[in-house]
Amino acid sequence: MKIVAIIQARMGSTRLPGKVLMDLGGETVLARVLVRLRRAIMIDEIVVATTDSVADDAIVRECQRLEVSCFRGSEDDVLDRYYQAGRMFAAEVVVRITSDCPVIDSDLVDETIGAFQLQCGDYCSNSFPRTYPRGLDTEVFTMNALEQGWRHAYEPYEREHVTPYLYEHPELFRLVSCQGQTDYSEYRWTLDTEEDLELLREIYARFGNKDDFSWREVIQLMERAPELAELNSHVIQKTLHGA
Repeated sequence: MKIVAIIQARMGSTRLPGKVLMDLGGETVLARVLVRLRRAIMIDEIVVATTDSVADDAIVRECQRLEVSCFRGSEDDVLDRYYQAGRMFAAEVVVRITSDCPVIDSDLVDETIGAFQLQCGDYCSNSFPRTYPRGLDTEVFTMNALEQGWRHAYEPYEREHVTPYLYEHPELFRLVSCQGQTDYSEYRWTLDTEEDLELLREIYARFGNKDDFSWREVIQLMERAPELAELNSHVIQKTLHGA
């Protein structure tokens, strides 16, 4: 069963345009995501899915530099972008990762894939309910489930956010949750604002701007230096429905 991780990336962020190519300790944010994800042993192939927009030519060039496959598709219909990318790369299982999560943890990705396989799921997530910090989010689903969503999801937020049709229809799909033993959901390690970038740069700096640290080591850092979490604790996460 071919497992393909698809990293969605575009330059047109509303809050922080161009964030995925911003510098994070000497490398781009996208490069950090990719290098950390490449350590996952259960993934067969990684693809960056960007858009047909001219602005995203820069992402294509970065993919070439990083020697990772790149797919271009719809800017607004991200569900279609995922579906078409999955088809092109013959995915049987898709792992969804977003390019604004440069602390993504390969062990946690493997753990989520493992839970998905063990429980024979159609969809598995480590963020429903959320126990891990925001920014470690991993979703795993079958290509068949993705196709059903692609065919039947009509609401704009369902098309933009890829997976709501799956987890909002438990009567249609076998849903699996991958949870931690301790609730660390108060931490925010994703990139959406300047404050988020300040925190992520500080995290990387504390580890010598290397990218081989684990998420647990970041937890230990935050517990030793609680002032770090204050850098972006006030940032409000955008909702799926645009509220």
